[in-house]
Amino acid sequence: MLKKILSFTLAAVLGFGAFPCAALAEERTEVTLNEVAHSIFYAPQYAAIELGYFEEEGIDLTLVTGFGADKTMTALLSGEADIGFMGSEASIYTYSGGASDVPVNFAQLTQRAGNFLVAREEMPDFTWTDLKGKDVLGGRRGGMPEMVFEYILKANGIDPQTDLNIDQSIDFGSTAAAFSGGQGEFTVEL
Repeated sequence: MLKKILSFTLAAVLGFGAFPCAALAEERTEVTLNEVAHSIFYAPQYAAIELGYFEEEGIDLTLVTGFGADKTMTALLSGEADIGFMGSEASIYTYSGGASDVPVNFAQLTQRAGNFLVAREEMPDFTWTDLKGKDVLGGRRGGMPEMVFEYILKANGIDPQTDLNIDQSIDFGSTAAAFSGGQGEFTVEL
């Protein structure tokens, strides 16, 4: 029963109205899904792929990682992807830019942002004020991870403009590598 519920839930998340039952499916539907980042946040999707739930529903799913909402949106607009998992900012920017064929955006597929603040050193008693004066890799300016980070900072009484240095020059797909290479004291990851 759980298997069928998970399969149905993932089908709904992917934006399909209904799937043919595997027993009735004679044709397979090819679907390319471009995810913004490969993350533990998408673990249910990876489990469904590995357990064959999409195949059972007649779907040949190809999973591609875009490494950034801008790249995922480009893949969607160019026809390289059928579905894109990314923050809503990419659709807003596409619409604001005057695109004639704007993708449909399904907002709030999740109840929480999947962002993580990662410190270079262990901090068992972390508080948000620990970020004051620090260098943080925030991701691309205007990207969802960076905007969520600034929202959280403000909610905790931290001014993103004056209390810390947020590096927005590195696209989100490259922040983990930059952090591993020694940049920043913290990084925002997905």
